[in-house]
Amino acid sequence: MSVNKIGNYRWRVVALLFFATTINYIDRQVLGMLKPYIADDLGITEAGYGYIVSAFQAAYALGLLFVGRLIDKYGTRITYAISIAIWSLAGCFHAAARGAFGFGLARFMLGIGESANFPSAVKATAEWFPKKERALATGIFNSGSNIGAVVAPIIVTAVTLKWGWQWAFIVTGLLGFIWMAFWLPMYKLPKDAKGLKKSEFDHINQDGVEEETKKEKIAWSQLLKFKGTIGICLSRFVCDWVWWFFLFWAPDFLNKTHGVDLSQMQWALIVIYTFAAFGGVAGGGLSSLLIKRGCSVPFSRKAAMLVCALCVVPVISLAYAKSMWIAIALISLACFAHQGWASNIYTLVSDYYPKNMVATLTSLAGFCGSVGGVLASSFVGNILEWTGSYLVVFMIAGLAYVAAWLCLQIFLPRDGKAYGA
Repeated sequence: MSVNKIGNYRWRVVALLFFATTINYIDRQVLGMLKPYIADDLGITEAGYGYIVSAFQAAYALGLLFVGRLIDKYGTRITYAISIAIWSLAGCFHAAARGAFGFGLARFMLGIGESANFPSAVKATAEWFPKKERALATGIFNSGSNIGAVVAPIIVTAVTLKWGWQWAFIVTGLLGFIWMAFWLPMYKLPKDAKGLKKSEFDHINQDGVEEETKKEKIAWSQLLKFKGTIGICLSRFVCDWVWWFFLFWAPDFLNKTHGVDLSQMQWALIVIYTFAAFGGVAGGGLSSLLIKRGCSVPFSRKAAMLVCALCVVPVISLAYAKSMWIAIALISLACFAHQGWASNIYTLVSDYYPKNMVATLTSLAGFCGSVGGVLASSFVGNILEWTGSYLVVFMIAGLAYVAAWLCLQIFLPRDGKAYGA
């Protein structure tokens, strides 16, 4: 059946999720781009920068301790809007920082707000899409993280060169309030959405109503009794930090190792995150294609993720890259693979668990990933301070996704039923 006959309201929902994620990463990316200039201006050391990054990730992890439950209790619509208001204000507050402590406070507030983005988006996807379309929908909204990283250099470079780095934070911080003007009037659950065709409503609910009827509450301590929960959380802990590392340290690596300045940096980052955007859609599309061809959902997700994990391995050689463009190519491949991986790891939660638990478990897994990110950021900052080399970091990063895939292979049930298994 064609999209026109079914209806396309659900894809408009994905468009809103895409733009929210784009804004999320624009706000997140600004600091990494401006790091060389802010460090010179305010005298922030490598270790100090590592602690600033850790402040964001610690707050992100803290937010994930409660945001999933809030989303499941109060709904995606209002919780998402409040979170974007918080992180948008925090983005603007960076302009007032005058040292590592001030930036740490602003990053902490940003992390609290941004922690709701992916649990909200994953929850919305589970509410609006059947299983066979969720990975593709997730890949589309998750590609917003890369588009945000592509758009950020253009905005940041133009604003910084004209008005200074403080205005770069203010201009990007205001974007979230524009998004809210579209989100609040439009987003409803399918059963309450005006203009939704019956054919599309039936398409959305083609997997049946079993998930919707499971309303029992469950504590994190109970969730952690299931092997599937352990597998998803452990895999996030092992590899999430690699994406954070490239987001916050790639501009600095290219600047110090290959002499890339701010005007050149925007083109390097555009290349890297354009590849990453395609990776998110490709990774989600690959598992969806395997499902349509008759493969089981668990096999399809894991197969796509194994391909992605292997594509990150070449980043081990990044420290030896003699050419700027070889370095950019290796980073681009790793980011392409990460986003393909992410499209499937997010979807695994809605594959294995009832809808009313999706945001809670996504938050729990995200918390584990953020804890890994906090530890890794401090480690990376101190390694760079002590050795002045990225070699050790790249070696660990190159193998992280293979290790994470093995965690999933060991712990995730093959019948697609983690909850209650």
